Amino acid sequence: MHWELEIVLFVFLIVLAVLALEIRNLLAAVVSLGVFSFVSALLYVAMGAVDVGFTEAVVGGGVSGVLFIVTVFRTARRSRD
Repeated sequence: MHWELEIVLFVFLIVLAVLALEIRNLLAAVVSLGVFSFVSALLYVAMGAVDVGFTEAVVGGGVSGVLFIVTVFRTARRSRD
């Protein structure tokens, strides 16, 4: 049963990674990277590394996501003509 869950999570990770690369809106890209972090934390927990999954969720999804969002809002937006 675990390997089916791991395959689904791996496919979801690949979709999220491609989505984060292709999105032109920076805030949406940051959100998709945050979701990527949380899904990878779920994958770590499914594989039995609960401590690594918890650390990934807190640092990768939480702290980094907040820092990226603050950075996006503090930068000046310029349109490309």
